[in-house]
Amino acid sequence: MSEEHFDHDTFLKHASARPGVYRMLDGNGDTLYVGKAKNLKKRLSNYFRGSGLDNKTLALVNKIHSIETTLTHSETEALLLEQNLIKDTRPPYNIMLRDDKSYPYIFLSSKDTYPRFALHRGAQKASGTYFGPFPSATAVRESLAILQKVFRVRQCEDSYFRNRTRPCLQYQIKRCSGPCVNLTTPEAYAEDVRHSVLFIEGRNEQVTEELAERMETLATALRFEEAATLRDQVKDLRLIQERQYVAGEKGDVDVLALSEAAGIVCVHLMLIRGGRLLGSRNFYPRFSLEDTPQAQLHAFIARYYLIEQNQFSQPRELICSHEPLECAELEAAFGVVAKHKVAVTSRVRGHRLKWLELAQTNASHGVESKLNSKQQVLKRFNHLGAALKLDQPLLRLECFDISHSQGEATVASCVVFDQNGPLKSDYRRFNIDGIQGGDDYAAMNQALKRRFTRLQKGEGKLPDLLVIDGGKGQLAQAEAIMQELQVENVLLLGIAKGISRRAGQETLILGGSHRELVLPMESPALHLLQHIRDEAHRFAITAHRQRRGKARTRSALDDIPGVGPKKRRDLLRHFGGQQEIRRASIDDLQRVNGISKTLAETIYEHLHR
Repeated sequence: MSEEHFDHDTFLKHASARPGVYRMLDGNGDTLYVGKAKNLKKRLSNYFRGSGLDNKTLALVNKIHSIETTLTHSETEALLLEQNLIKDTRPPYNIMLRDDKSYPYIFLSSKDTYPRFALHRGAQKASGTYFGPFPSATAVRESLAILQKVFRVRQCEDSYFRNRTRPCLQYQIKRCSGPCVNLTTPEAYAEDVRHSVLFIEGRNEQVTEELAERMETLATALRFEEAATLRDQVKDLRLIQERQYVAGEKGDVDVLALSEAAGIVCVHLMLIRGGRLLGSRNFYPRFSLEDTPQAQLHAFIARYYLIEQNQFSQPRELICSHEPLECAELEAAFGVVAKHKVAVTSRVRGHRLKWLELAQTNASHGVESKLNSKQQVLKRFNHLGAALKLDQPLLRLECFDISHSQGEATVASCVVFDQNGPLKSDYRRFNIDGIQGGDDYAAMNQALKRRFTRLQKGEGKLPDLLVIDGGKGQLAQAEAIMQELQVENVLLLGIAKGISRRAGQETLILGGSHRELVLPMESPALHLLQHIRDEAHRFAITAHRQRRGKARTRSALDDIPGVGPKKRRDLLRHFGGQQEIRRASIDDLQRVNGISKTLAETIYEHLHR
């Protein structure tokens, strides 16, 4: 077993705050513990706090070599997946149930005039309908509590129900409609039971729509008390939009989603059997330059399903984030290997679309985790230093990018990487003004001058390498600013998209000599430059959209001298809108309380310039 220390600080820094499942692995890749969390980041942070851990937890933490996570839509989905993984891997630090094959169900009796809902475990001998299985009794009780609150169906024992002469406490707290003493009719109760069944089956929207239509009908008939009851049911259902996408739909499906960034490719595989998510896994295959996502998925499917013959490798349907190349050939090959037809598709909707979206989220998270791992970033820093033939290690990189829409709301971004990855606390944005719209050279000149003027005054740290997103023209602007401000010991590098504008074919230009640096597509050094360039581009676009949105929501009255918030409100209230204010004469403007002749002339001149 490897003795390499698990870098929990870096892992937690980039952990997701979404619900999901985590798997703690030892140095051999064996599962030590499986857990679920509503917030993965918070839950996993508890394992690495300075005090308060018991001996068993400390022993577990000391054995951790890595942690893998799978994101889910909700905590309930995480609970279902957790139980499936525990049953499959039997981790030594998880508590095993005495009978982990006996899952609980929700039972609905069928012979009663007023059927009851109840938790059931064991042989299914009683006459009725069984919904499930559920991963735990807690999950069943939570579902039953919702049924009581929203639909007020009974859950009491038959012996208790038959001997009531007055309604019990459940009726008083509005958790039951009182069928034991005929406070509801069999027809109304049957409708509540039907809606409860639809809810258990995950058809929440159908229930909500039916209730909303019935509520409107009752309100039209002036039956307001009954309409108010339905209104409360609709409100509760709107708050409970947590549909079970892990269990509740039939199908033996594998879902494959591919995500790629800065040389890292992640394929996330979700295994769904009988409509239940059994597990998921991230793969990080290596592909050549000419591979598109479609070709990459084709290669992965051929390798994983047709060559390695993995367990669970015979689904009835394969859902992919991109349509693989030669789908017909893949389906024919599946027919030979799996001995049955396997449909390969990327066009899905409904619950299958939800599965695919979840897989895509996990694939993107897998790429992000890989990119931001401390070991990965440090490796790339070292390779870049070697590629640039530097005597000293690189410690800090900065990258600049420009973003605008046809010259509107120009913004420059500055992102910073150190040997731990993106240093977001040092990111900066610069709103560019006073230049001709669309002049990227002038925008880059202004941003660099503002940034390095501050640095020369001792505000912040100088980078070891300054990366400019652009070609020789942009790089020349950086060189001019460095020379003007007499900034030394900062290496300059331009990164421009190649002729095909595809990742891996970038043109790298060294500052000073303007010599082109050629790095192979699989080079970790190139991947680091792609990563920081893409991050600068993302940050610039985000800042530009914020500035553009803010500019487009400003009023023409905002920049008029002497017109503050109160006078703006008075003008709008008097004329009814900005167009009417523009049409108003100076005399008309003077009629507004607080608007003098001089101010009216100023407003008129400003609006008609």
